[in-house]
Amino acid sequence: MTDEQLMQVALEEARIAAALGEVPVGAVIAKDGEIVARAHNLRERGKNATYHAELLAIDAACKALGGWRLWQCELFVTLEPCPMCSGAIINSRLRRVVYGARDPKAGCCGGLTDLFALPFNHHPVIEQGLLQEDAQALLQDFFVMLREKRKKK
Repeated sequence: MTDEQLMQVALEEARIAAALGEVPVGAVIAKDGEIVARAHNLRERGKNATYHAELLAIDAACKALGGWRLWQCELFVTLEPCPMCSGAIINSRLRRVVYGARDPKAGCCGGLTDLFALPFNHHPVIEQGLLQEDAQALLQDFFVMLREKRKKK
């Protein structure tokens, strides 16, 4: 699959999250262009702060591949990873991270800060902006809907 196709699958995951009332973030982990794992945010449903799409996808990929080192894998995620997810990216040794929308409030790939610029033992290749408009629109529509719900209450 191409990068764009993989990001489209991540966007599908984000739409699933939105339908569940979760912040619409989706993630896909691929090895040699083939999907190894896919996930979406589940913090609200799981009542767990760590249930971010990236962490759930990393967990599933580790299980699918039988190890914690994902050095041959790439992460496609609809929103720039936060500090927690960026730490997991470093620790799992993902080779490349491709994200859609920037996150100026919590993004750690250049949005708010760049954790990957620090002298950690692993530095993935970071690519930003793939299908950014689609990812951004999903997030904006979700938060507009939330605000409208709150006004009605």
